[in-house]
Amino acid sequence: MAWLHAIYFIDQNRGWVAGSGGTLLSTKDGGQTWRKLHPLGNDTLRDVYFANEDVGWLLAERDPLKLKTTDEPRSYLLKTEDGGFSWRRIFLNGSSINPKLVRAVFADPEHGWVFGETGVVFATHDGGAHWLRQASPTKHLLMGGVFLDPWRGWLVGAGATMIQTSDGGLTWQTGLVRNSDNARFTATSFVDDRLGWAVGTNGRVLSTIDGGRSWFAQRSNIDVDLFDVKFVDGVNGWVVGNEGTVLHTTDGGAHWAPERTATNHALDRLFFVDPNHGWAVGFGGIILSYGSSVPPQVR
Repeated sequence: MAWLHAIYFIDQNRGWVAGSGGTLLSTKDGGQTWRKLHPLGNDTLRDVYFANEDVGWLLAERDPLKLKTTDEPRSYLLKTEDGGFSWRRIFLNGSSINPKLVRAVFADPEHGWVFGETGVVFATHDGGAHWLRQASPTKHLLMGGVFLDPWRGWLVGAGATMIQTSDGGLTWQTGLVRNSDNARFTATSFVDDRLGWAVGTNGRVLSTIDGGRSWFAQRSNIDVDLFDVKFVDGVNGWVVGNEGTVLHTTDGGAHWAPERTATNHALDRLFFVDPNHGWAVGFGGIILSYGSSVPPQVR
């Protein structure tokens, strides 16, 4: 019954999901069966990334009730180099505050970013040997992001935040969001350096055709909060959110249609390896698969 917050696959068969209570599961058969792994402790796992079958990262959040002092890190990273059998903690320094970090995104095994409260962003360009704080143009909570390569990336968050970098995060530009009403954006997806989408509260779906400099609303026809978006090309995309919501488009978001699912639980995260193989995870330990008729099992 864990709340699953994150999912990552390196191909059609091998993947991982992570969530509350230190929950970490792995699959080698495309999600038909899942095996429990045991990272350090029972802290909430907010994100997961694997460079290959051996080297992986987790972003963990401490239970605030278990912190003995306000100086203890609220968030930290875990790294494995043996496929998840053993892990070591990595604490990020360089900040005068103690923010909660909520997401980790990687462009490749060498280049990654973690971010969260107060607009804090940390980056590595050497496979995690060093993590350095980057200058951010916002003090708002950053909730989602994507990098196409080590240089081009986008982050979104509260306060209608949309920021973009073309130099790996050394500098950031702020996008123009029309009629945002101080919206909270939770995730973004780009297929190239021009075409992208973002989702957020109250059914908001936005798109850009100029690399995130300007954003325009699309019609989702729903008003529930949306938590993730993934496009596999310029026309095929999916969105998930509260109440088991799954939306699908085949025309770049000009029209969004609801997909029928067997759950009313919130769906937090999506992952697609190609147009025919995808997964969604969320509250209550729910794991949905796209392109497979076999229900998942945990062993």
